[in-house]
Amino acid sequence: MDDEKPKRRIRYKGTHPKSFQEKYKELQPENYSDDVEKVIQQGRTPAGMHRSICVKEIMDFLQIQPGQTGVDATLGYGGHSLEILKCLIPGGRLFALDVDPIELPRTKERLMALGYNEDALAIKKMNFSEIDQIAAEAGPLNFVLADLGVSSMQIDNPERGFSFKVEGPLDLRLNPKSGKSAADLLKIISHEELEFILNENADEPYSDFIAEAIISKIKKGIKISTTTQLKEIIKEALRFIPESKRADEVKKSCQRCFQALRIEVNNEFGALDTFLEKLPDVMAQGGKVAILTFHSGEDRRVKKSFKHFFREGFYSEIAPDPIRPSVEECNANPRARSAKLRWAVKA
Repeated sequence: MDDEKPKRRIRYKGTHPKSFQEKYKELQPENYSDDVEKVIQQGRTPAGMHRSICVKEIMDFLQIQPGQTGVDATLGYGGHSLEILKCLIPGGRLFALDVDPIELPRTKERLMALGYNEDALAIKKMNFSEIDQIAAEAGPLNFVLADLGVSSMQIDNPERGFSFKVEGPLDLRLNPKSGKSAADLLKIISHEELEFILNENADEPYSDFIAEAIISKIKKGIKISTTTQLKEIIKEALRFIPESKRADEVKKSCQRCFQALRIEVNNEFGALDTFLEKLPDVMAQGGKVAILTFHSGEDRRVKKSFKHFFREGFYSEIAPDPIRPSVEECNANPRARSAKLRWAVKA
């Protein structure tokens, strides 16, 4: 029997690949490191990768020592975990959590290939709201890190439905095998519920108009099943905005609406509230927690929780103000611009 011929890579029009699937070099960084570095130098994030934010600021605060035990509550691409592991060895152990069944095994394979075994790195598919289960196994934690941003791999892959910029299924689930997709949610939601979600989860100023437009389509039997369908409905709902401002306002509203729906289908605020409530009980004395947020709803919750437990005496110190990424980092990685880092120390 003849050997099966290897599959040819996807061909693309023009001189540079545009779609996610066509970017074969970026999607295989281990084979095309020079090309990937060029993309990074241009201030862009390569397809299928994620550039960790505020790494220096986080590591300067945590001051991780060999032999300590801690948690990376949102593993993602593993950039923060990798820097933590460099400080933990020898004798330390990192528990890394994530709910994404697609990216988790890829990140685990990458980190294990660098020589980190199960003794140093325990990767678990679980929500960070269950951090008390980790403490029950590992004992009091010396540090906890939570990066609440959505990974670039998830945003850039059109099959995940996280971005309004490309055509894809309106999904938005971090775990596509669990719960309702955003498309399914829109089938059953009321105008009042949708308006509340857009306000509560994203501070959307045009929530009434957008909710009305979406519910009107649903009532007419029109299915909203793709990212571009939702984008067009938002665009139509905001046609009253003066043309000179409309494109920018539509873009911002699309970003906020997709964020609001993502938070809802993944119960992100509920998970965050539970995580914050459990933190003081799982930390060792002098233990440190750092949380990176990317929008006001998250930041408000973290700030309020830290202040509450500081007043109650559970935290000996909290960040007086959020730490922002440097101008240099924001210029090199535009996705860092909305980030805020807050920290607390266990009494």
